[in-house]
Amino acid sequence: MATLLPVYYQIKNKIQEWIVTKEYSPGERLPSENELAKIFEVSRLTVRQAIALLDQEKLVFRKRGEGTFVTKDSQLIDSLGLEFSGFMDDLFYQVSKSVTKTVEISQVPASKVVQEKLEITDDTVYRVQRVRELNNYLFAYTVNYLPNEIGSQITREMLLKESMLKLLEVKLGYEFDEAFQTIEASFSDQEVSSRLEVPSGSPILYVERVMYDKNQKPIEYVQSSYRGDLYKYVVRMKLNKEDKEQLWVQKPN
Repeated sequence: MATLLPVYYQIKNKIQEWIVTKEYSPGERLPSENELAKIFEVSRLTVRQAIALLDQEKLVFRKRGEGTFVTKDSQLIDSLGLEFSGFMDDLFYQVSKSVTKTVEISQVPASKVVQEKLEITDDTVYRVQRVRELNNYLFAYTVNYLPNEIGSQITREMLLKESMLKLLEVKLGYEFDEAFQTIEASFSDQEVSSRLEVPSGSPILYVERVMYDKNQKPIEYVQSSYRGDLYKYVVRMKLNKEDKEQLWVQKPN
């Protein structure tokens, strides 16, 4: 079962959505902590944690005695990228915010790497190539590799209406349970540059992900190239107290 985001982080995401969609304009005052606590039915402390995160990311600023205001930096708001914090729920939430602009579906030879990732022996797989948009920016070029029994059920029209994740889980009934993802900094090659309309050699974040169902069977292998100026990866780390104590134990000479 997917792990739920902490309540304060859910509230932070919601307020950020208000800012991105211009429900609250740049420079506009947000509801007070008391008002937000009533809206979300939580304590002021929880709201304060959410506001603190937004403040750290410079999406809001505070005036003593006046309240919390949306940043006046319109460029920052318009260029807000995806934030993945390691929770499956967050992955679904963020993907749902993007819009698919182009889709290409074809059956291609299955490379050794693709066969290993999908744990199949088939000679062919379905490849889905998409360019996605966020806040009117082309921000991601994604290639999905799907086993034949899955890929044969997917059409271009479906993907122009729904995200791949939602389509696979809601429409086709595959229940995701886990994902293994790697991320690395890279530069756009000619193909990626052409798809995202950026100069060749532009910085990108390259992401590979394998999605597994509840039986630990691979459902899809994904390769995504995200524009480095629009994508942000956030990790929340917590150190186990016992582990921390062990770090400071002096080793004998």
